Amino acid sequence: MPELPALPDGLAVRPLRTDDDAAVAALLTAAEEVDDTGENFQPEDLTEWWTGWDMDHERDGLAVCDAAGVVVGYATVMAPRNFRGAFGVYLEGRVRPDHRNRGVGRSLLQWQLARGAEVHAERHPRETARLTVPVVESMPSLEALAAKAGLTAQRWYRRMQRALTDLPDPREIPGIDLVPFTWDRDDEIRRAHNAAFTEHHGSAERDPEAWQAMFTGQRAFRPDLSVLAVEDGAVVGYVLGYEWAADTAATGVRETHFGQIGVLPRARGRGVASAVIAAALRAGAEQGCERAGLEVDSGNVTGALRLYESLGFVTTRTSVSWSVEVPPVGAL
Repeated sequence: MPELPALPDGLAVRPLRTDDDAAVAALLTAAEEVDDTGENFQPEDLTEWWTGWDMDHERDGLAVCDAAGVVVGYATVMAPRNFRGAFGVYLEGRVRPDHRNRGVGRSLLQWQLARGAEVHAERHPRETARLTVPVVESMPSLEALAAKAGLTAQRWYRRMQRALTDLPDPREIPGIDLVPFTWDRDDEIRRAHNAAFTEHHGSAERDPEAWQAMFTGQRAFRPDLSVLAVEDGAVVGYVLGYEWAADTAATGVRETHFGQIGVLPRARGRGVASAVIAAALRAGAEQGCERAGLEVDSGNVTGALRLYESLGFVTTRTSVSWSVEVPPVGAL
C-alpha cells in the first residue's frame, strides 16, 4: 500500500472506515453547494456503493480529518471483479470547499494513482489497466488537477432529463408485450443486460451477486418504475427505474431515474427501445414522479443519444472520464 500522503498543518489522514459513510455524505452535501454535480447522497447510498464495488476500506480508501476529527476530504480506489478490454480502476474523492487550494486534492490523487497501480498489479497484472477519474464539467478545479497529473479526457457522458408531461404515445410492436418488472425475471434481465452490452465501452459481465449489489438489490430500485419488453415469453428489452431519496430531498422533485436500458441485439431495429422507454415514462407519471432522468455515453454505439433526444430528453450536465492507461506489469 502506498505511503499516506503528506498534508498541510492541522490535517491528518487515515484509512477510510466502514462507519465513515455519514461523515462522507455530510462532506458531499457541503461540497454540492459549490460543485453542482446534481448528485446527492445519504449515508446508506455510500454504503451500498462501496459494498457493490467490494471495496476494502482500509486499503482502498483514505479520510482526511481536521483537528476536531471531522472528515474534510476522502479518496477511494475501486475496481470491478469482471471487465472487458482494459481493467478499469476508478478513482473517486472530494475535498470540502473550505479546505481546497491547499494541495489536499493533489496529494490524494497522487495516492490514488499509486494505489490504482497496485490494484492493477495485484489483480490483473497481465492486462492493460485504465485508471479513471470521473469529472463533472461544473468542477474545473478537479479537471485541472487530473490534467496536471497526466490524465486525459477520454469519454463524455451526458446526464439527461425530461418532464413527465406531454408524454409520447404508447407504442405497439407486433409480438412484443410491455410488462412490469417481476422478481422471478430478475436473473433473466441480468443475462439480457450482459448480452445487450457486449459492445459497450467499459461494460462488464455482471454475476448474480454483483447484479444485486449494484442494481436491483439497491434501496433506490423501484420495480413499479421498471418495464420489460417480452417476446415469445423471453425478455428482449428493459428499463430499470430508481428513485433516490437524497435527490428528492435536495431538489423537491421526484425523479424516476432510468439506471439501465437495454435491448437484445436480435430485437433491435424494431422500435423496442422507444416503446419500453415510453412505457417507463408513463409508469413514472402514474407513480407520481415529476421528471425522468438517465445518463448516456456520447459514444454509445447503438445511437442511444439520438433516441433519447427524440423522446424529449435534454442534456442537463456532462461528465468526463479523465484516464491514463497502464501497460501490463513488466511490459516495455
